[in-house]
Amino acid sequence: MFWDGKAVASLLFFPGRKGYGMRMSDSLSDAAGPGRYGWHWDHSYAGLPAIFYRDWQPEPVAQPRLILWNAALAASLGLDADALAQPENALCFAGNSLPEGVRPLVQAYAGHQFGNFTILGDGRAILLGEHLTPRGSRVDIQLKGAGPTPFSRGGDGRAALGPMLREYVISEAMAALGIPTTRSLAVVATGEWVYRKEALPGAVLTRVAASHLRVGTLEWAAAQGDRGALEAMVGYALRRHYPERLEVECPALALLEAVGESQAALVARWMHVGFVHGVMNTDNVALSGETIDYGPCAFLDRYDPATTFSSIDRRGRYAFGNQPWIAQWNLARLAETLLPLLHSVESKALEMATGVIEGFAGRFQSEWLRGMRAKLGLFEEESEDERLIKALLDWMAQTKADYTNTFGALSSEGALSRAPWEGAVFEEWHARWKARLARQPQTPAEAVSEMMRHNPVVIPRNHQVEEALGAAVGGELGPLRGLLAVLAKPYDRSAPVSAGFCEPAPADAPPYRTFCGT
Repeated sequence: MFWDGKAVASLLFFPGRKGYGMRMSDSLSDAAGPGRYGWHWDHSYAGLPAIFYRDWQPEPVAQPRLILWNAALAASLGLDADALAQPENALCFAGNSLPEGVRPLVQAYAGHQFGNFTILGDGRAILLGEHLTPRGSRVDIQLKGAGPTPFSRGGDGRAALGPMLREYVISEAMAALGIPTTRSLAVVATGEWVYRKEALPGAVLTRVAASHLRVGTLEWAAAQGDRGALEAMVGYALRRHYPERLEVECPALALLEAVGESQAALVARWMHVGFVHGVMNTDNVALSGETIDYGPCAFLDRYDPATTFSSIDRRGRYAFGNQPWIAQWNLARLAETLLPLLHSVESKALEMATGVIEGFAGRFQSEWLRGMRAKLGLFEEESEDERLIKALLDWMAQTKADYTNTFGALSSEGALSRAPWEGAVFEEWHARWKARLARQPQTPAEAVSEMMRHNPVVIPRNHQVEEALGAAVGGELGPLRGLLAVLAKPYDRSAPVSAGFCEPAPADAPPYRTFCGT
């Protein structure tokens, strides 16, 4: 729908390197049992080749104070949520006093930023280690804003309170929407100032992730020319995220296919709810398929595929409608790093990689159509569905209709019988939709139920997020807590929701702009 996948794939690859085999170890873990407060630390990442990290300690802050605490997330991780919420434990989430058993380190990686290759690394984030939950999952626990690191590139390694609160709000909203994402466990004010264009109160965010492995992690290994490290990272990524794909002839191909599938599904789900990531650089593409980095992101109010919010995306590279194309472009960068592992004959390696890249378009389209059908109450596939969906989106773009509220208004039995908006274009579309619904065996009530499960009532409205953040930075947390409570139940139509949380920004509001927060 959005782009020509084969045309993009024809421009993918740089010359490759000779191939070699894959080395794997048997296990990720040799962790001890649970410790104080339920922490169960392991450090499998530290078992990788040393080029991928540096051991590093957080820098203590002056006056740590817990601002937001995610008790529900803590409990789901098997932690003692009440004990960790005590004021003295803010020392832990600021980096001043670390839990027993951690091994802090910073990760090395590279990335294509706005299309340009750059050597990067954790410039203000420190990985405390991996926590093993009672359910058997493994998650990274990372402090963001914990001080300068060897990869800070002249930066102060700190973070401002506003952007850290913003990541907390948006990442938790995304989790409630059912979209794979990193999570936010805590935000701690540091009692110090950080200096950007002005002095801002500082903060540290505790981020929880399936891992922080990125496309840029493998780009780093390739840039170092270290075959063994590249091989080790491929095996590690498969063991950690796609263990069912380990016993294959070509593990590197298995990883490329798995990341392509997870990214196609992820970006489709972003677009189902009108999410614009804003900075889809390869260092922000998680191999796990989670959404990571909530700097310049935002949500659509009115539908326009050319929408951008980021102040630095002046040419619209990461616009809403470009996201699938960029996801494919990023997958091609991953493929480039894996060429030496795909096949010893370069032409064969290119053929294998190109097949995966060209297949991305169809996979994304399938994921996107599946979700869009659900948003319109369609249970079965018909060849004309894409045209029906596109006709609605075209009408929304022409009329500047609100993306979320349009689908929300359609999610009722009343809308199934009577067009909620007047005008020949919409009424013609509505008649087509009714006829399409009538051809499926499911009842109107079943169609409405399906739509309600896939069309949120509320999203993080950009102007409301900014208002709540402004109040919180000023010391008033009430509006932020109220917003978080509403965003925690985005599909709940039974709960009384203030109409104000569903309203887009006023028509005369200035264009919304986001910033990376670094």
